[in-house]
Amino acid sequence: MEKEENMNKKKPNRLINEKSPYLLQHAYNPVDWHAWNDEAFELAKKNDKPIFLSIGYSTCHWCHVMEHESFEDEEVAKLMNEVFVSIKVDREERPDIDHIYMTVCQIMTGHGGWPLTAILDHNKKPFFTGTYFPKESKYGRIGFVDLIKQIDEAWKNKRDQINRSADSITQHLVNYSNSF
Repeated sequence: MEKEENMNKKKPNRLINEKSPYLLQHAYNPVDWHAWNDEAFELAKKNDKPIFLSIGYSTCHWCHVMEHESFEDEEVAKLMNEVFVSIKVDREERPDIDHIYMTVCQIMTGHGGWPLTAILDHNKKPFFTGTYFPKESKYGRIGFVDLIKQIDEAWKNKRDQINRSADSITQHLVNYSNSF
């Protein structure tokens, strides 16, 4: 009931017109979410921003935790909206996208899970992946706020390294796919 009352007070984002129950759960987040579409990637290129890709599903516990801690938080959303073009994907609706980026996450980190977090360049090439991030850094684990700031700094000041990393990761994915 409380979430429903909050929805009535907040302005919906672009996900309000989607059919996926998972995407609709995020339609009232202050994050300027996009669905996976060419418009989002064109906007990222035009504004020279990296893509923040978040993949999950409606019954995922940690997806809800990250939404509550970070995606519903006005300050975190403001930071996300300044730094990224953010895309939300329902893994049940788009298993093809989930499969690609989950494979990358598993290759890069040795594990996977949801919510799946990937940071991409304008050409959909990932250069960072992970799963759930707590809002604040603690217990030796980077928090989402600090991660956003580090990605922003690298995007602005270490673009050559990001591009080389994204190309290398993409080549590893191609080689991995061709090995089957």
